Amino acid sequence: MLNTKSQADRPALLLRGVHKTFADVVAVNGIDLEVTPGECFGLLGPNGAGKTTTIEICEGLTVPDSGEVELLSLNWPNNAGELRQRIGIQLQETQFSEKSTVDETLRLFRSFFRRGLTVDESIRTAQLEEKRVARVGTLSGGQKQRLAMACALVGDPELLFLDEPTTGLDPQARRHLWDLVDRLKKEGRTIILTTHYMDEAERLCDRVAIMDHGRIIALDTPQQLIASVGGEHIVEFAAINRENGDGLIDPALLTAIQGVESHRLTAGVHQVSVRELHTAVPQIFAVLTAHGLNLSEFRTHSATLEDVFVSLTGRNLRDE
Repeated sequence: MLNTKSQADRPALLLRGVHKTFADVVAVNGIDLEVTPGECFGLLGPNGAGKTTTIEICEGLTVPDSGEVELLSLNWPNNAGELRQRIGIQLQETQFSEKSTVDETLRLFRSFFRRGLTVDESIRTAQLEEKRVARVGTLSGGQKQRLAMACALVGDPELLFLDEPTTGLDPQARRHLWDLVDRLKKEGRTIILTTHYMDEAERLCDRVAIMDHGRIIALDTPQQLIASVGGEHIVEFAAINRENGDGLIDPALLTAIQGVESHRLTAGVHQVSVRELHTAVPQIFAVLTAHGLNLSEFRTHSATLEDVFVSLTGRNLRDE
């Protein structure tokens, strides 16, 4: 199985000043990044942020316009053959032969590598034992994603790229993929994961970089990034004036409340970051009542990476 000690003193992935432009669209705009061996590292952001272009540059599928890219102390111009033997790639969407069986597909992919897992090991890792002789065309979406993961693992890679691995999957299939990634982390593999699901990143990643418009705008552990929002909880509400129907309120009245860290107004909904719900919420209610406002919406949630993105960019991930 995998030996990570040889790379322990070097970054598993290194990017310096990487740029990529398509026509007049700047997809990657000067990225610097280091990923340590054995780390599950997440690239997060909305569609169009530059995540997939960045990961395709790392995978050798796209050539950068400028910058340095190093994987396992090697680079694509000089070491392409060696790198293909040492990395694994799961694309956003993998097209397999629909008539081939799971076993046949994995035997084909295994033939590309000098060393690696056996087909039996790959099938067990992806929990596809019951589908071994099934044709690919009969598999569910989640089973096809697990097959794609098995193909990425069949060469026993030191560095594994997973590009939006759970997009389009139902919740149960997503959980199965999460469990598989957890097992891979425990084996000591370095994993680069792109996703626009913030809960996925919080669950799986040791560190994350949030991308927007081709740049990295924040990089840290999920816990530290969430702490940077200022409060542990987000209170969201909309209000309406009992007399004139106006829902406006001076933000200073809200930010003056003890325990309130920040306030923003988006599409008529107030978003307030607070330290403690049980002390802040009653005071928010009191302020609204004192100014003749009735609640038309109200909800709370623990702060997430989505809130980090909002605080950094002023918009939600799904806005794009």
